[in-house]
Amino acid sequence: MAISERAHRQDPPGGSTSPRQVSGRLPWMLVLPAVLGLVFLVLPLAGLLVRAPWPTLLQRLAEPQVLEALRLSLVCASVATVVCLLLGVPLAWLLARVSFPGRRVVRALVTVPLVLPPVVGGVALLLVLGRRGLVGQWLESTFGITLPFTTAGVIIAEAFVAMPFLVISVEGALRGADQRFEEAAATLGASRWTVFRRVTLPLIMPGVVAGAVLCWARALGEFGATITFAGNFPGTTRTMPLAVYLALETEPEAAIVLSLVLLAVSVIILASLRDRWVNSP
Repeated sequence: MAISERAHRQDPPGGSTSPRQVSGRLPWMLVLPAVLGLVFLVLPLAGLLVRAPWPTLLQRLAEPQVLEALRLSLVCASVATVVCLLLGVPLAWLLARVSFPGRRVVRALVTVPLVLPPVVGGVALLLVLGRRGLVGQWLESTFGITLPFTTAGVIIAEAFVAMPFLVISVEGALRGADQRFEEAAATLGASRWTVFRRVTLPLIMPGVVAGAVLCWARALGEFGATITFAGNFPGTTRTMPLAVYLALETEPEAAIVLSLVLLAVSVIILASLRDRWVNSP
């Protein structure tokens, strides 16, 4: 009883249970590596800003090849995000709401593209969807559809590497959602599809939006799987990252300009999702 009263007396006014900050001198054994880590991450980005050709920036952005690569990147990343939404949201719901044998294995397989080298992903797509692939040869002989080295191939490659970001975000939102609302709707006679459409989806919409934004950003910056599976053809498969790689060999200033565009997109996306990350438990 004495311990409980002593603990009660030590509580801050208002009953707040937030952790107190430790006072005292900063430990340089932690501060110095932290500063070095910050410099290591920020210095390359500062190099882009310092070496950027600012006087001719707008002129270079208006060049036909730059606009073409930007247009193709935006279109392919947006279509890939739609594909990920149509397939990834149901997959996340399955992993979060349905118990079945091997669910952990399925979840691990879904997240494999997060750690798989993108080039390896491109090779895998080529072996499955290529003209002589397991599925690709059937698509070509039956429907006359050829996916490698086409714009559709870019979309497939981007969706392959980006979908795990959406699935993880939506599954986390589903696990954090209060299932009592779904149970109440089910007791009122709503079908499972109606419950998902009218109750579950509105509850997890912030997670879906955050996952879609991350998915779109990852698709926009995809390089390895795209160049392996779709190639590097102007106007067809040459997206912004591929244009940066090509320009770096012949025109470094153009590569810097293209990199600045991708950097600006990344900063805008991170800024829009900052509150969600900071306020998450």
